[in-house]
Amino acid sequence: MASTPSDNLTNRHHPASCSLGLATDLYELTMAAAYYAHRREEAASFELFVRKLPAARSYLVVAGLEQALDYLRALSFSREEIEYLRALPAFEQVPPSFFDYLQAFRFSGEVWAMPEGTVAFAGEPLLRVSAPIIEAQIVETYLLATINFQTMIASKAARVVEAAQGRGVIEFGSRRAHGMEAALYAARATFIGGCIGTSNVEAGRLFDLPVYGTAAHSWTMAFEREIDAFRAYHHVFPESTTLLLDTYDTIAAAHLATEFGPSLRGVRLDSGDLAALAKQVRAILDQAGMEQTKIMASGNLNEFKIAELLAAGAPIDLFGVGTELSTSYDAPALGGIYKLVELAVNHHVEPKMKLSREKATYPSRKQVWRECASDGTFVRDIIAAADEETQYAEQNAKPLLTQVMRGGELIAPLPDLSKSQEHARLQLARLPAHFKVLIGAEHYLVSYSPELERRRQEMTDRLERYH
Repeated sequence: MASTPSDNLTNRHHPASCSLGLATDLYELTMAAAYYAHRREEAASFELFVRKLPAARSYLVVAGLEQALDYLRALSFSREEIEYLRALPAFEQVPPSFFDYLQAFRFSGEVWAMPEGTVAFAGEPLLRVSAPIIEAQIVETYLLATINFQTMIASKAARVVEAAQGRGVIEFGSRRAHGMEAALYAARATFIGGCIGTSNVEAGRLFDLPVYGTAAHSWTMAFEREIDAFRAYHHVFPESTTLLLDTYDTIAAAHLATEFGPSLRGVRLDSGDLAALAKQVRAILDQAGMEQTKIMASGNLNEFKIAELLAAGAPIDLFGVGTELSTSYDAPALGGIYKLVELAVNHHVEPKMKLSREKATYPSRKQVWRECASDGTFVRDIIAAADEETQYAEQNAKPLLTQVMRGGELIAPLPDLSKSQEHARLQLARLPAHFKVLIGAEHYLVSYSPELERRRQEMTDRLERYH
């Protein structure tokens, strides 16, 4: 059947039709064209790191690596996309052979990265790309968008889960996320950060996540009587029903819920004084012999509100967290950057660094080494040049960056999400408690190796002479 113009418009603008090659900033492609025109083919190394942690954050939980590597493996330019670029005014004087180059473009480089779920800190490279300079340059925007977003959300989730003190946290934020694609990857990142599941069914399918849900207020309002709504829902879902109690009168609804006895999976509180209501509802359920029926709380929750509820003794078993979690509402953007650190010219490696005030960087490819106490708790991290491996390995420090891609292909399959979540859990358990408090957390010790400091000073002196 022939498609209609409206069908074509819908398909053209659907996110699934997004070009990976064009999903970048214009200047990545203009630089690529200029490198090509000047026959710049040398190998370059770029590192992705966060210069400064957001306010109230003392650590990060790395996420997004799987999608970053999927992008690198799939990156290409179609004929239609190349023709679009050719027609842009910015490319009017570009050599025609550059577009032939794009036609055959594939990423051929190597990647070193921290595994997803790793606890990391400001200044530490989360990922390093080494490839011909055009390839390494073009991928900057997509890598930053992917790693920045998922790492920010996973880090927020870890804070919320920490505040919940062992109680389950479910991600509820799809309707407030910045579009459905953001919702899907937010659900993924929150799972790495410690959430037990998501309300987003497509995220559950794509990433094999547990999915959770109750019923909305509209379900209750669609019936003449609240009890009829409860009975109708329980009839269809007798083993999984969680009743939403606050459509009209929360306490009255809790009494109605006792009709279903111990088989009722749970009840949800979504408004009002959650601490007081949870205590009253718990007493009503317990008196009816429903000690196993869980109380779930939702409604504009975040790590601070959850901590307050538990400090007040609220008998809440599960938390549904939406807007604050899926948007990292208090710190919605992570300032990750991607900087050139090394260039191979005529078989000679030249360290590179940025010298600008307050944004200076360190030269050379790097490795992050973590020192731990005898009980396994983290003590400090050292950022060293990658070629200093012997010195720090002899001190029983552990390297955090591992090679995950060579020649544009994965070296080995990545861990599944449950293993990344467990890795994050173990990492956070080894981070001392004073770095995890919600307010006034101490700064974890991260230092640069003496050799890296020496190289930086040497390059600073040289660059200041020439510039």
